[in-house]
Amino acid sequence: MIEYINYQDKLLSVIIRTRFEKDGIEFFTPGDFSQQLAYMKRPKNYAIPPHVHNPVPRKVEFTQEVLFIKCGKVRVDFYDDDNNYLESRILYPGDVILLAHGGHGFVMLEESEIIEAKQGPYAGDDDKTSFKEADIDKVIIKETTDD
Repeated sequence: MIEYINYQDKLLSVIIRTRFEKDGIEFFTPGDFSQQLAYMKRPKNYAIPPHVHNPVPRKVEFTQEVLFIKCGKVRVDFYDDDNNYLESRILYPGDVILLAHGGHGFVMLEESEIIEAKQGPYAGDDDKTSFKEADIDKVIIKETTDD
């Protein structure tokens, strides 16, 4: 299952649930995203030829990150570009999330392990701006639906 979290005309996030499965390859991100996210399922003995990636100048304006939930239970809160809370989702072991636009915050609902990948180099304090989280009584957890 794939969930696309949109707000107005922006794709905020893509969630690939652990139960997603499809033969071949599928890209979930538009070609112009600075972080590409895809899923591959290949049969035994399928080979990807050895290769090297060529140097290609790229301009990255916004950090996009991918998180893999190794274990635990995590609430992700989505915000618009003006720091207004929108909605939340629960992430479970094996889920993968791409955070593309808008703001986001996390609450560990259980002890959790997360693997993160994002563009570098890390810019330190210039890399992000923190703001006040949503009040707990305003949190809206959207349930996952099987598609």
